[in-house]
Amino acid sequence: MSGQVVVFAPSPQLTVTVEDLNGEPDIHVHPGGQGVWQARMVNSLGARVVLCGAVGGETGHVLGHLLDEPGVELRLLRVDARNGAYVHDRRDGSREELVEMPSGELSRHDLDDLYELVLTHALETGIALLSGPGNERVLPHSFYRRLTGDLTANGCRVLADLAGERLEHVLAGRPSFVKISHEELLADGRAASAELPDLVEAAREIARRGPEAVVVSRAAEPALALAGEDLFTLHTPTLSPVDTRGGGDSMTAGVAACLARDEPLDAALRTGAAAGALNITRRGLGTGDGEAIRRLAERVELRPITERKT
Repeated sequence: MSGQVVVFAPSPQLTVTVEDLNGEPDIHVHPGGQGVWQARMVNSLGARVVLCGAVGGETGHVLGHLLDEPGVELRLLRVDARNGAYVHDRRDGSREELVEMPSGELSRHDLDDLYELVLTHALETGIALLSGPGNERVLPHSFYRRLTGDLTANGCRVLADLAGERLEHVLAGRPSFVKISHEELLADGRAASAELPDLVEAAREIARRGPEAVVVSRAAEPALALAGEDLFTLHTPTLSPVDTRGGGDSMTAGVAACLARDEPLDAALRTGAAAGALNITRRGLGTGDGEAIRRLAERVELRPITERKT
């Protein structure tokens, strides 16, 4: 592996957050969206990132500047469709959404160019992390089927952190790794309940579609990991959460960063669990010091699950 990860962020978002600073509003403007947060975490863990996505409109113009940071190689397609944005108010400690503007729909020609962009760079690096856009209309779900299938057929490892129809299309292309939350499994009708045996069966059903490893995040409960025939729960040190959003995204990013450096899967799972755990102690999504995450990973336990024989 090259030590690089292609992160597919179809349509990054512009995020505006209002905090409190000594009784006065304190406004923060950042790039956001699932793929952006994952790219940030991959970069923190020492793997270089090639971020592929589309930017357009006034929000896209601003994002083109905000996304530029050391360790991240930008490969941005300039399009007519605008990028989405939201404004959140956190002055009272909670998160209140004041307004959200959805991303625009990519044209047929833009989709062709975006596919070519991601395919080219992912085949070069050998590993791709696929994230989703902020809303359903940005690109068709079938885009993921074609991209995953073509990358896999040409020797690229594909990691996906998706659900619903997007995941169904990714599975048709036989990815290497899938992360999904237990809430998403329930919403998709893949799991009968949130009980561990039902989640295990749902993970096995996903694994039958090709992934060598499936991870199910379970909110405050230890994540479930299925690697081949081995079942584990991932136990992290108890930490006080500040913002639980983005923990699952950071987990997937941690796994991707390790696999890009040819680290063993068990080490990747420990690092991913540590990245997710540390992220929820912070206010910035996809953030965390790489050295702190590696130290925390040493304390993550992979506990085997023994299933009852019937």
